Amino acid sequence: MKLFVLAGGFGSRLRSVLFETPKVLAPVGEIPFLRFQIENWKRHGINSFVFLLHHQAHLVISFLKNEQELGVLVGCDVCWVIEPTPMGTGGAVAYAIEKLNYFGNFMVTNADTWLGSGFLEIAEVTAPSICVIEMKNTGRYGRVEFDENNYVTRFLEKSNMQGTGWVNAGLSRLCTDFFKDWDHLPFSLEQLTFPEMVTTGKLRVVKLTTDFIDIGIPDDYNRFRQWIQSNCEGSLLC
Repeated sequence: MKLFVLAGGFGSRLRSVLFETPKVLAPVGEIPFLRFQIENWKRHGINSFVFLLHHQAHLVISFLKNEQELGVLVGCDVCWVIEPTPMGTGGAVAYAIEKLNYFGNFMVTNADTWLGSGFLEIAEVTAPSICVIEMKNTGRYGRVEFDENNYVTRFLEKSNMQGTGWVNAGLSRLCTDFFKDWDHLPFSLEQLTFPEMVTTGKLRVVKLTTDFIDIGIPDDYNRFRQWIQSNCEGSLLC
């Protein structure tokens, strides 16, 4: 199944440590974060990628071309789509579907979110589905609540949300049919599409137990670097 990779963000919260380097190319030792991601995705059987780009797209494309010729993307099906303006997560996906004339099911993931596993699990369920993971402190992420049949009942905003709960792990399985009426305006999967699916009782969760971290802030970026340097000892969950 094809994996759409959201990799066009500005990385504003990491600018103090990365300066002009795109967040997805943040160095972990001497290796760009995105290479670790691709290696992990390939370990789970994924070798068809669409990279959704905007900020510093030329730098990401240069990295991808090098990896196609000499690195981890040799033999993979790879393409990229550059948004002319920031379209939000949903708009980026809809724009790519339109540009590629793509039809069918696909997975979507955040390039800056490390997820140790879940790709095989979500590939086995019907769309629309999202992966969730239990965390001791959901304050940074908000919560996902669901019923005994694993259908999402509501999303809770992250503001002042403390304590243990399930959070969106940043990996979903969707279908191009969900985007056929796109009005060509920016929109968010998390703020618009998924909540709309909840109102119709369609959105399911896939519960995961695996390593998970979003490197979007300096503390978590450094925590991931330390985890790699320790040969992945311990858990990335917090």
